[in-house]
Amino acid sequence: MADARGLVKRRAGARLWLSAGWLALLVIVALFAPLLAPQDPLMQDLFAARMPPFWESGADPNFLLGTDSLGRDVLSRIIYGARIALGVALVAGLLTCLIGSLLGLIAGYFRGWPDLVISRFVDIWMAFPPVLFSILLIAVIGTGLSSIIIAVVVIDWTRFARVIRAEAMSQGAMDYVASAQVSGRKRFSIMLTEILPNVLPTIVVLLTLEMGIAVIVEAILSFVNLSISTDDPTWGSMIAEGRLSIHQAWWVLVFPLVALFLTVLSFSQLGEGLKDHFDPVLR
Repeated sequence: MADARGLVKRRAGARLWLSAGWLALLVIVALFAPLLAPQDPLMQDLFAARMPPFWESGADPNFLLGTDSLGRDVLSRIIYGARIALGVALVAGLLTCLIGSLLGLIAGYFRGWPDLVISRFVDIWMAFPPVLFSILLIAVIGTGLSSIIIAVVVIDWTRFARVIRAEAMSQGAMDYVASAQVSGRKRFSIMLTEILPNVLPTIVVLLTLEMGIAVIVEAILSFVNLSISTDDPTWGSMIAEGRLSIHQAWWVLVFPLVALFLTVLSFSQLGEGLKDHFDPVLR
């Protein structure tokens, strides 16, 4: 049994560090995109259209991962696309976490009518298909980076609310909460200083998973031209363009798809690794 637990712990640690390493690399690339990108991601050169990657014949060493149908550098567009993907993931994830976790804490700890109102509202909200709901929101409020963030927050706050509500109800039944109540402390103070620290590991895990979902939502909306301007480099728009020229220039589709896959997988595995790390049995 001890060996099995040790094996699980080592696997969780490896998963955690690999995913964290990729995300850290992605953050560095996004922050220093103007210095790292070899070309201007918006610069078009039709004479250099659909240049293959550097290892294939006919490649240009100035375009390491090739060019798209308009002669734009694929590597530079992936690098600048990381800025948009991580920006949406960070802002939308934090706002979703803040709103959903606060409502979940109030519903789970205060019970009574706050729980009834919030829970019914969550049930109604989750009845809408999330992807269709996001497309409808973008169609109503217009395209743009802020619109994508609003769509992610409006759709996904319910996930935090439901999970944190259950955790808050469980923690609210503990003896330490009863002791704090007997001492005369206010309920809101108990919720913030006693309940919140004990549900924080769950919130952190949910936040990492939500960031991966936000990256997917942004890519889907970019894929259907409901994100920012079609000229701006986003992974979803690159995948949409590459799909049309897969037989002539496979690299336009494959490289942004790999970047998207690794990023979403890293967020997911980071969440799983943090969950295992915070698990008291494994510790």
